Amino acid sequence: MSYRDTYQHSISNPVSFWQEKSELIHWFKKPETILSKNKEGLDCWYPDGELNTSYLALDYQLEQGRGKQTALIYDSPVTNTVQKYTYAELRDKVAVFAGALESLGVDKGDRVVLYMPMIPEAVIAMLACARLGAIHSVVFGGFAASELAVRIDDATPKVIVSASCGIEVSKIIAYKPLLDQAIDLASHKPNSCVIVQRPELECSLIEHRDHDWSILNATAKAKEPVPVLATDPLYILYTSGTTGKPKGVVRDNGGHAVAMRYSMEWVYGVKPGDVYWAASDVGWVVGHSYIVYAPLLTGCTTILYEGKPVNTPDAGAFWRVCADYGVKILFSAPTAFRAIRKEDPEAKLMQHYDLSKLERLYLAGERLDPPTYEWLKEKTRLPILDHWWQTETGWAIACNPVGEELMPVKPGSATMPTVGFDVQILNDRGEPAEPNEQGSVVVKLPMPPGCLPTVWNDTPRFKNAYLNIFDGYYLSGDGGYFDEEGYLFIMGRTDDVINVAGHRLSTGEMEEVVGSHEAVAECAVFGVADQLKGQVPLGLVLLKDGVIVDEEELEKDLIKLVREKIGPLACFQRAIVVERLPKTRSGKILRKTIRQIADGEEYSVPSTIDDPSILTDLEDRFSNLGMA
Repeated sequence: MSYRDTYQHSISNPVSFWQEKSELIHWFKKPETILSKNKEGLDCWYPDGELNTSYLALDYQLEQGRGKQTALIYDSPVTNTVQKYTYAELRDKVAVFAGALESLGVDKGDRVVLYMPMIPEAVIAMLACARLGAIHSVVFGGFAASELAVRIDDATPKVIVSASCGIEVSKIIAYKPLLDQAIDLASHKPNSCVIVQRPELECSLIEHRDHDWSILNATAKAKEPVPVLATDPLYILYTSGTTGKPKGVVRDNGGHAVAMRYSMEWVYGVKPGDVYWAASDVGWVVGHSYIVYAPLLTGCTTILYEGKPVNTPDAGAFWRVCADYGVKILFSAPTAFRAIRKEDPEAKLMQHYDLSKLERLYLAGERLDPPTYEWLKEKTRLPILDHWWQTETGWAIACNPVGEELMPVKPGSATMPTVGFDVQILNDRGEPAEPNEQGSVVVKLPMPPGCLPTVWNDTPRFKNAYLNIFDGYYLSGDGGYFDEEGYLFIMGRTDDVINVAGHRLSTGEMEEVVGSHEAVAECAVFGVADQLKGQVPLGLVLLKDGVIVDEEELEKDLIKLVREKIGPLACFQRAIVVERLPKTRSGKILRKTIRQIADGEEYSVPSTIDDPSILTDLEDRFSNLGMA
């Protein structure tokens, strides 16, 4: 079948389609009902099916003869450590830690918060929770105590699993003081904490509450997988909310397992035994879906990397990992490759490594700007595949369906909607947009398996945030358009659209133009207040390493470029060279915060920010320019 045939089948008859795909996984009890409504009127997949995700990721793989195959490779340039675990070894460690959690009173349905660095124990703890039918909630290691406290109060965990420290490029971050402070701040108090003592910085333990990971495991008994319903939650993952309170995205067990298993074939073209690397963090959805669950459910070798794309030790780090382990598929965020390009614009370090086994690069997490796409395409000579998805969906909403047919790439486009996602573009009146007309990107219900069934303990918030804006549709919060050939272009969050004298303009489109300049490594364009036009765009520009330019001349060049490519109505008249851009830890540029600083508005420091000091630098810069 062609892509269009398969896609149309998934949209016109989702029950038949997803019943067929449910055969990809082993059920303890096969579902008889494929899709139904729960008592709150929300869609749920495979409601009477029973399974266990940890069993599928580990025990089932042993039954298929993969016990001696490497399941997990831990590569840590910040500690100069490499560890490999076979499927048999990983299953045994997970079973024992599941027993350890059970000894602390953790049962099916209980929550366990994981506040962890990128170490094997993080993966083991996730799978151990799944083995018990407990619900894990991973909080990015190093998050501020106040933010961790909010998540503790929302998830009300019985146990928190953490480590003594996390390790960055040039510093060690003590986790235990942050954890203790968070528990002090939180109204809910966990019964127990389990701490992995790292030799780089050990910590003191609180008597009767804290347990040393190694000591606890030494006396624990291995635990068999506990059957759970397909609709039982596997995990809660918090994403930022407009009210300041994070939304707890819920992921179920059954739909998630089917979607993960199918996506590895259809989206990524991966088979059992392949080496797959998602260069992300287990604190993010990419880490959940494609470091831990999907690769292991498929019988692949997955890589857990504790390092950065640059400075550990250099901009060749990603290529070194690919060469060392024979990586077939590399998946990361565009910001990682922009950082690599900035430090090594000619990709000279890439030449030191044998990348003959690397077949494709996938990018997601933010828009893949065409200059980054073109650089990667030129330097790697590999297919560079953009795909678009969200924490809420858990897997790609749109992609280049390499498992079905590799389509011609259009730079700037995530290609076509993924099977099961009935993606549409609606204008402000809620009507279908014309080709090339930008609007709100929505998905017609029902969403396919793997997507969030609700928000933890807050169904009204789930409905108000995602379902009530356009009746019968899931609101993605992103803006974009389809071209005349049906290619989907995601132009950024709808709040990144600026209104210049009544014209709605995409900042993503302007960033594409500014980023195409040969001196520019990365940029951010956002709207600032203007008395005459309402808003006008302002560009912040990072230069490539070693590039020296006259900033006034560069600004003139960029103004001319935007005028030529978009037109004078864009009113792009200012570009400022900066040394750093404020980003989240996952690499997304904090455009709203930048705009608030430029407009002199009150702002709160986002909990996900990588380095808060950048905001102070921007305040000073804007103030010196007479803006803030």
